[in-house]
Amino acid sequence: MIASLRTIARPCWAAFACVALALGLLACGEDSGTDEEAAAPAPSAESFPKVEGRSLDELLAQAETSEEIVISPAGAVFTPGDERFAFGVFDVDGSQIEDAEVAIYAQAKGDDQARGPFPARVESLKTKPSYVAKTTASDPDAAKVVYVARVPFKQRGEWRLVALVRTGEGMVATRLPSIVVKPQPGIPGPGDPAPRVHTPTADDVGGNLALIDTRQPPSTMHEDDLADVLGERPVVLLFATPALCVSRVCGPVVDIAEQVKDEYGDEVAFIHMEIYKDNEFGPDNLRPQVEAYGLFTEPWLFVIDREGVVRERIEGAFSIAELKEALKRVTAS
Repeated sequence: MIASLRTIARPCWAAFACVALALGLLACGEDSGTDEEAAAPAPSAESFPKVEGRSLDELLAQAETSEEIVISPAGAVFTPGDERFAFGVFDVDGSQIEDAEVAIYAQAKGDDQARGPFPARVESLKTKPSYVAKTTASDPDAAKVVYVARVPFKQRGEWRLVALVRTGEGMVATRLPSIVVKPQPGIPGPGDPAPRVHTPTADDVGGNLALIDTRQPPSTMHEDDLADVLGERPVVLLFATPALCVSRVCGPVVDIAEQVKDEYGDEVAFIHMEIYKDNEFGPDNLRPQVEAYGLFTEPWLFVIDREGVVRERIEGAFSIAELKEALKRVTAS
């Protein structure tokens, strides 16, 4: 799920399909299908083992481990504090598991006991059919859900992670990649002023949106230049590259922003910003706006209030409900 912009060998949403998207058939039709779904609530923490002073190794020793379930973190940026920890759950063959009951346990390096459990809710990435782009519909590995837990990373440094997953046969444990918790001052976070940069608009390219958007069809989020609207209106700024996205979540999150824009577009400026210059993939070919925001993974969402201050940032996948919740905070009078 993590998609680094700086390295060539990059793990992705489903670590089994690290290729650029091919454009295919249009996801067409009226909105006769199912609308976005509400998040499946997190299971009760009481339904998972208590830590009771044990370490991760001790918890693992008392649990059945599984090599059939793979859990991939959805981000690479973790700062000290109560963090939104997002991840995907997969079968070993790479197919997504959309309805697992999962809790995360974490242990800081140098600590002698684990913390947890931190149960995860399941956020749907579904939109109405008319908002699903070709780029999303033609990608069999495009993300469908994201699991989200709140994990209190109280100190800097390396953290080891384990997930316990409830199955029909019981509960199994699986290790996650270790993460490093540290400040990321180069990436604006809640309470920071959003960097004022110019973002290309339809007028800048003479209406040829293919020059600034890899989505098929291009998104409608190229009407405003961030430099013009920052500090004047609330802004949704989405860095994503639907056709070149290694994380496999750019297509779905741009579709999500497109749907939410139809509800909030009169109050909020929605801006979709591509990742690579000339839409040509390359770790040394980042657009200057990506550099200005200090980004080294994709996608990223920034929700900015009318004063130009970041109120929410999300790395990786997010749902319609999560975007709407952030927008409520910046549109409230």
